[in-house]
Amino acid sequence: MCIVDDDASVRKSLCNLLRSLGFEAYPFADGEAFLASPLAGEADCALVDLKMPGRSGQQVQRELARRGYRLPVIGMSAHWDPAARELTMGQGAVVCLGKPFSEEALLRAVELALQQ
Repeated sequence: MCIVDDDASVRKSLCNLLRSLGFEAYPFADGEAFLASPLAGEADCALVDLKMPGRSGQQVQRELARRGYRLPVIGMSAHWDPAARELTMGQGAVVCLGKPFSEEALLRAVELALQQ
């Protein structure tokens, strides 16, 4: 599972939580680093922040699709608006989580993503 977020504290807390639940979790500080990694095409799931310097979460989704990678994406943001949510879901995100979100909401999203 890959966590793509420019906020170091979010990356660390999500990685720690997911690892404590038995998942492998790999942090990335931005979309470019994630897309440059072999995990972009091999991971079970990616949690991707909507607003990041460089490529946005939606741009990361478009690049994954362009490359033919079919990994499930969970969108995350503290700044969802209807248009951003619609675009993110329309590009194939499994769920859009609003920050902050609960452990239960994260687990439900991960379960849905892994069923894809």
